Amino acid sequence: MCLLASLKAQSRRAGWRAREEPGVQFRSEAWQLPESHLLPERPLFFLCQWTLLGCVFLVYSSGWCGPCLTAPLSAPPLPFSLGLPRLPGSQCLLFSSQAIFTQKSKLGPDPLDTRRWQGFRLEEYLIGQSIGKGCSAAVYEATMPTLPQNLEVTKSARLLPGRGPGTSAPGEEQERAPGAPAFPLAIKMMWNISAGSSSEAILSTMSQELVPASRVALAGEYGAVAYRKSKRGPKQLAPHPNIIRVLRAFTSSVPLLPGALVDYPDVLPPRLHPEGLGHGRTLFLVMKNYPCTLRQYLHMNTPSPRLATMMLLQLLEGVDHLVQQGIAHRDLKSDNILVELDPDGCPWLVITDFGCCLADENIGLHLPFSSWYVDRGGNGCLMAPEVSTARPGPRAVIDYSKADAWAVGAIAYEIFGLVNPFYSQGKVHLESRSYQEAQLPALPELVPPDARQLVRALLQREASKRPSARVAANVLHLSLWGEHILPLKNLKLDKMVGWLLQQSAATLLANRLTAKCCVETKMKMLFLANLECEALCQAALLLCSWRAAL
Repeated sequence: MCLLASLKAQSRRAGWRAREEPGVQFRSEAWQLPESHLLPERPLFFLCQWTLLGCVFLVYSSGWCGPCLTAPLSAPPLPFSLGLPRLPGSQCLLFSSQAIFTQKSKLGPDPLDTRRWQGFRLEEYLIGQSIGKGCSAAVYEATMPTLPQNLEVTKSARLLPGRGPGTSAPGEEQERAPGAPAFPLAIKMMWNISAGSSSEAILSTMSQELVPASRVALAGEYGAVAYRKSKRGPKQLAPHPNIIRVLRAFTSSVPLLPGALVDYPDVLPPRLHPEGLGHGRTLFLVMKNYPCTLRQYLHMNTPSPRLATMMLLQLLEGVDHLVQQGIAHRDLKSDNILVELDPDGCPWLVITDFGCCLADENIGLHLPFSSWYVDRGGNGCLMAPEVSTARPGPRAVIDYSKADAWAVGAIAYEIFGLVNPFYSQGKVHLESRSYQEAQLPALPELVPPDARQLVRALLQREASKRPSARVAANVLHLSLWGEHILPLKNLKLDKMVGWLLQQSAATLLANRLTAKCCVETKMKMLFLANLECEALCQAALLLCSWRAAL
């Protein structure tokens, strides 16, 4: 019996049934467990249960209590004081710990959390220098002055003709006295060529940019018109640590920002530039300011093979979250991935720029392709084969469920230190429409074999042969953290559950015992928060088959 069938059979005998729900799969309750109050018969299950409980109790009794561990000392026995259901020992703990990690994997407070009902007017921000620009927007560093000394800096900022209030002049950053505000925020100013000047028209035309917006961002006033989500409008994306959050969104008059007359004069309104084609009002998005993009980071740094593998894993976790929400990014590239460093200097990746995304409540990830006028997304170089080779027709539909995962496979070449083979500047230039898998360049020998195999699997031309982002992420999780269980010739379900419980205990302790959570701990928390029996079995099968073929 093959490994996948064996694990499935064992899971059925253990009472685990994958819940078949249309649409989104809710990971924290991915199985329906039998109603039983008996402890497991096998000593391993009992040992794993009390290993996890002992670690949790150590954290609890030492005073490191968080939202999930707040019961008083006189509370009932620990499993039930933690809210764990009365289910079979290790199964109960496994999925109760999964719920804990789901809660812990959520984003922390945003930089504007203390000013919840402010920040919806451009005049409230002090805008610094340009961070970058793309084909549809310019991004600037910004802050919201809150302290008296910061307000004095804001008042003393020199204003140029046509410049909005709170905009610093070029070179002003070097002249600021100590204690002047830093720039924890970034403001993205969209270029408005065809959306008109009314707030409603702007929000409707640029609604895809609002997909990763927080609830607070969509709760305020946008110019003079309150935002009203249309019935056919885009979805609102649930938060995820590897996906950008829009903290504020509003419309305002276009100001003359630093470098505008040089960098993008054609999209300015005529009042700021005589030959400008832009409208006088546009959409502004406020986000956290990240140090650099992935492209910039890789230009200055060469991550180790293990660190590069974790970077690839982060992208897969972000893409999997999009797929589970029924959203396709459709413009993944190293310029649209932001990087932040943890205290140890390890990069944390965040997917940004949703202007080309597919986020329709009615069609999900299946886009009707009736004519060439249908938008298939941006960045044609990293467009998956099923998208780039699609032909329009009355019943033609493009399935985007694995398109972003294919793009991650192409970006992996950049992460592992090579030129992306689907960009024309490389020695080997491939096109997604016509390449053959045998033409894919080999990754360096220092790259872990499992990662090399996974990249080739992600770049399979046929989407049906390609692993999903969830399965691909699980492959790297098992490869990175589960090395000692994979060599087992007969991988059993109880062994897998025991290992998962050990990982839960170790990760929970690591998260509590360090002041700031490192990248590795964050990734383990995401893994434990997104357990799916089917995807985990498929990942284990892939790894075992790849290693057996070596």
